[in-house]
Amino acid sequence: MLQRRRHLRAFAVGALALLTGATTLPASAASQDRTDRPSGGRLSAVIRYTEYGIPHIVAKDYAGLGFGQGWAQAADQVCTLADGFVTLHGDRSRHFGPEGTTDRSLSNARSNLSSDLFFRGIRNAKTVEKLLDQPAPAGPTRQAKELMRGWAAGYNVWLRQHRGDIKDPACRGADWLTPVTPVDVALRGYAITMLSGQSGWAEDIAQARPADAKPAPAAAVRELFDRTNSGMGSNAVAFSGSATANGRGLLLGNPHYPWTGNRRFWESQLTIPGELNVAGGALLGMPMISIGHNDRIAWSHTVSTGMPMNLYQLRIAPGDLHSYLVDGRPERMTERKVTVPVRGKDGKLSSVTRSQWWTRYGPVVTEVRGEFPLPWNATTAFALTDPNAAQLRFTDTSLGLSRSRSVRDIQATLRRTQGLPWVNTIAADSAGHSLYTQSQVLPRITDELAGRCSTDLGKQYYPAMGLAVLDGSRGDCALGKDPDAAQPGIFGPSTMPTLVDAPYAENSNDSPWMTNADRPLTGYPRVFGDTGTERSARTRGAIEDVSAMAKRGGLTVDDLQKQQFANRAPSGDRAAADAAKACSALPGGTATGSSGKPVDVSAACGVLARWDRTVQTGSKGALLFDRFWRKLANDPKATVWKVPFSASDPVATPRTLNTADPAVGRALADTVTELRSAGIPLDAPLGEHQFVVRNGKRIPMPGGGEAVGVWNIVSSPWDAAHGGYANVNFGSSYIQAVGWDGSGCPVARTLLTYSQSSDPTSPHYSDQTELFSAGRMVKSRFCEKDILASPQLRVVGVGER
Repeated sequence: MLQRRRHLRAFAVGALALLTGATTLPASAASQDRTDRPSGGRLSAVIRYTEYGIPHIVAKDYAGLGFGQGWAQAADQVCTLADGFVTLHGDRSRHFGPEGTTDRSLSNARSNLSSDLFFRGIRNAKTVEKLLDQPAPAGPTRQAKELMRGWAAGYNVWLRQHRGDIKDPACRGADWLTPVTPVDVALRGYAITMLSGQSGWAEDIAQARPADAKPAPAAAVRELFDRTNSGMGSNAVAFSGSATANGRGLLLGNPHYPWTGNRRFWESQLTIPGELNVAGGALLGMPMISIGHNDRIAWSHTVSTGMPMNLYQLRIAPGDLHSYLVDGRPERMTERKVTVPVRGKDGKLSSVTRSQWWTRYGPVVTEVRGEFPLPWNATTAFALTDPNAAQLRFTDTSLGLSRSRSVRDIQATLRRTQGLPWVNTIAADSAGHSLYTQSQVLPRITDELAGRCSTDLGKQYYPAMGLAVLDGSRGDCALGKDPDAAQPGIFGPSTMPTLVDAPYAENSNDSPWMTNADRPLTGYPRVFGDTGTERSARTRGAIEDVSAMAKRGGLTVDDLQKQQFANRAPSGDRAAADAAKACSALPGGTATGSSGKPVDVSAACGVLARWDRTVQTGSKGALLFDRFWRKLANDPKATVWKVPFSASDPVATPRTLNTADPAVGRALADTVTELRSAGIPLDAPLGEHQFVVRNGKRIPMPGGGEAVGVWNIVSSPWDAAHGGYANVNFGSSYIQAVGWDGSGCPVARTLLTYSQSSDPTSPHYSDQTELFSAGRMVKSRFCEKDILASPQLRVVGVGER
């Protein structure tokens, strides 16, 4: 075995020497000209696999690096990737029938047919090709294009070489495993970029038809946005050197994403010797690291509260449903006819043709995210404006972050590329600096513009959620352009809420306001987010935790890992003791449930009192409180707290459970009835009823849902018939805890909660999931000496032939 390891290490070094002309891997540098040119000849890369199937990919140029990334992603995730490319090709109805559904990772389309109409519309218009042709910085750089070209080539080579070896039943022998092009790779990133814009309204764009309707009230639409945005979330905190043991920065990133489908992360290290060296998680199909670290900086993203789209209310021209007035002059809508091949239940192919209608503001929509109607009648219609539909800069932003050497470099990258669509950035560096910034692409809707141009509907929607509805009949209601903006109609980088060098900078998907409770951010337009409003239970819990950590000081990477897996349930800290006391005070130990019948809840009182206020797998009482709290928090008739929210005390309010409200007893009775009916003991350990099943093995999962306020989010539908929260489908994903010790190698621990591969025959189908269950992380092998020292080192040379 020792001889084999020595041979592999020698092969790894030798292969690198042949590939790169170097036997060492210098720290990444800021040089931007060595590999700007298109690579010539055949593409190749060297992939060194270490524990848990993590690939360390080395190439001589960007095309080769993309090649290695595409090849290695295909090896782990070919079925998921191929399914996504069927979606992007607009061919789901051809292969799977029009009534089927996608995994909804790339759009909100409810059916295969709607998905195909949406993506074929984009392809027919050659939207991505036009964006690729834009010169940088408005369009992607040559390096970004080379990464995409290489990724497509690497995926195709793997597919050609291994199609017959695929064991994953999800696509074994499937006829929809087809080669892809660089445009397909770009379209994948484009779809993700538009998730909060056109991709999130795909159903409405694909199926827009004239119809009379009454718009929904603002409260209902805000609830819809909160619910449909729940498929993306995150926590992240950066600590400056003032809070750490050695004066260097620390970063903990904890993004919450789907555990299945085409929005999974995948972990790798990407190296071009002398130029780039970065490790982290990339969204599937993306050629560059999305969240990660190098030897000097670490960054993560959290989903922001910024509203990256707006609506224009159109005034329809008299007698013509397909024309609208601007400053009194009619403009004809542009018709895009889209035809989709459809396979019927008899297996025969036919086609469906629909028209999509476009305006100067964007596509006409007749629903809000597929649920609430918008009128398109003789007087009124609505068009969606999505500035992210006019940009393809995300890969360049990720590349710039990967090459940064400091927080200042990160800020410069964000100013230069302006490619982040719907996320904040939190970062730390080895010099001890911390950063939070909401540098994202947002429609340039100032509060002044909204006040001057909002329609009656906009006067409801904009204050409630930041969704502007502007008067499309007035030319002076156009979005305009900031002088430092990369494209018309968006805010420039000087406007972005930013906090530098605070002892801690934290975000849990609330607005920038409470990034640091001692240094609140204010003064930004409503489209960025709100101020002076109640924070989520998760934000409040996170601020309590990280502010206490910063005050204590002397922090290390160990402290970050402890925070990730502390699994404290802040809602339990605030309410469980009072709930237990109220339970014990019930006459006869009974409470009245929603059915109107009395329920003996006396056994629940002690369980709540003894619960340790965590959502660890062994916590007894966590499941009982979780089910109780969800019912109470979702009861529209309940007044949950005695002390209401106060903007002057946003972390500590609201508080004190209102035990006098009958909703408390009702929620308790309903919870006891629910658990007993399912045969679940009231004091059952959480992990026995919150789990995933991998190849027949049940793996208990720590963490909890949004309502309990825990940092470590895991979520799945309640399914008592199958054991409780069976098969987690969303939550903590690519986790990283990063610091520096002056050695030149980052001190980093990572975890991909659902593991590298979705293929049940892969050895890396559940290995990191087992670590997640146990509260453990992977020690990062970033430096060359650590990679070569891996006891599981496996070296693969890949290339075109």
